[in-house]
Amino acid sequence: MGGHTLPMNTLETFYKSRLPHYTPIGGTFFVTFRIHNALPLSVMQALQWEYQREIERIRKTSLGAQARRALIAKARYAYFKQYDDRLDNRKSDRCFFSDPALCASLADHLHTFDDDLYELKAYCIMPNHAHLLLSLGNQLADHHHFLLDEDELVSSYQPLHRIMQRVKGASARFLNQELGRTGTFWQKDSYDHYVRNAKAYENILYYILRNPEKAGLVGDWRNYRFTYHA
Repeated sequence: MGGHTLPMNTLETFYKSRLPHYTPIGGTFFVTFRIHNALPLSVMQALQWEYQREIERIRKTSLGAQARRALIAKARYAYFKQYDDRLDNRKSDRCFFSDPALCASLADHLHTFDDDLYELKAYCIMPNHAHLLLSLGNQLADHHHFLLDEDELVSSYQPLHRIMQRVKGASARFLNQELGRTGTFWQKDSYDHYVRNAKAYENILYYILRNPEKAGLVGDWRNYRFTYHA
């Protein structure tokens, strides 16, 4: 491989939309994305305001850095739980994925990027949103499994938010076409979480697969058609 001439921080590992997102190179991520207006703007603004207020409160404490990080992680999880519970309980005309044919189309689309942009570990397609568990570690090596050097990574690596732009952009077009509608299909923002260790991975996988059961769509998650795990 060639020499290391470009710094790794040339690659994007952090971005901010309404909330900050930490996306380390080659990481494994839990992503939740929803249909546009699946939740009213007022609900999302209230959740985000409560979350930001809690983060500010934590940062003003005299606790050590490690303790603050633990509390921030706990607050972020609480934010996600409220967000996902509201999606699960929301009954509206935005539940497009109540149609099995539409679910199948999205599922096929998610698999088209597997072993290319990401390694698809798991997904669950709910009536108005979807959960993904994916790894970007496959982008760190070529097709012969040799690790890329920094120059090669900088030119080829696709960070998480750009991957989600591709996933959502392409799918929005054909999903709208199948529904016979036009306009925005996906909400711009997605929730993403960096999976730090094996225990977190197991917990998230469990959450994704059992989400249909938790939401009352099936009595046993194994009977839900539109979940997948590698």
